[in-house]
Amino acid sequence: MKVIQEKFGELNNQTVKSYTLVNDHGMELTCINYGCIITKMITPDKDGNYENIVLGYESLEEYVKGNYFFGTVVGRVAGRIKGGSFELDGKTYTLAKNENNNHLHGGNKGFDKVIWNASIKENDEEVSVQFAYLSPDGEEGYPGNVNVKVTYTLNNDNELTIHYSGISDEKTLLNMTNHSYFNLSGDMKSDVLKHSLTIKSEKFLELNDELLPTGELLDVNGTPFDFTSERLIQTGVESGHPQNLLAGHGYDHPFLLSSNHDQEIILKDSESGRTLTIETDEPGVVVYSGNQMKASGEIYGVPSRQYLGICLETQGLPDAIHHPNFPSWVLEKDQEYTTITKYKFGVAAK
Repeated sequence: MKVIQEKFGELNNQTVKSYTLVNDHGMELTCINYGCIITKMITPDKDGNYENIVLGYESLEEYVKGNYFFGTVVGRVAGRIKGGSFELDGKTYTLAKNENNNHLHGGNKGFDKVIWNASIKENDEEVSVQFAYLSPDGEEGYPGNVNVKVTYTLNNDNELTIHYSGISDEKTLLNMTNHSYFNLSGDMKSDVLKHSLTIKSEKFLELNDELLPTGELLDVNGTPFDFTSERLIQTGVESGHPQNLLAGHGYDHPFLLSSNHDQEIILKDSESGRTLTIETDEPGVVVYSGNQMKASGEIYGVPSRQYLGICLETQGLPDAIHHPNFPSWVLEKDQEYTTITKYKFGVAAK
């Protein structure tokens, strides 16, 4: 096992580096210290062909200009915050409004738009890159100086573990996730409409026309949101369900997980045979089927278009600060924030 370190680009007179984690079976994960972005994941299909299974760009400039959050760590808070403001202990905090009247994925300069400090750890069983960043008090409107760390660890079982941690010197909000777009076909040979998804979830969040939670938890039973049994992504895209239509013909919805660290999220592509099993300690996962991707530009040489990738963002439920019935992501002063999500890459039995 090893980590290969290379220069990826330069930004504001700072060098941005790439780190390629390689295990003994040939699986690779490449990430950069700008936004903790996962730029590539190379895994085998059922015939032993190693191909990339995430969306990304060739150059740093494309990531800086991009607006799809490919592979990034988003924060301080993932998802939308209504009205770009919140209240803590009677004080109102005003955030950057970077999506209409709301705050999205940490603002104009969230964790995805900064250069992190990186350190490498290697041994016979696993290799890791740890990214660290000090988010200063008042950044994008949030209170508190927050020291955050994100660690990517690859082992010889073809498992990627992402460990997020943080601590603040003031009461604040913290809810991080990774925003990778997966496409298990390999090198984006096809879109994700024929991918199947299974989620251990009996409830999903109703959204309004700004894609903000209304506060209502809806039953998945009898709807295109029922992933308790394997379901094709295509069924939601083609559905006339009001929530699918609202999201732009597909999914952009938070699901409340009914179990944790229990193979609760499984993505499959029958053509390539690739499987992805996700386990987390987070209360929810946002499923986004790439509905807003536009048919302009290229992604690793493939024309950009809708449904080219699917995001499975494990996190606290969006806009929880405005919904007391949601699990809280308020972080107390000097309280440690820590959460782990594990991704296991495999191949279905022939």
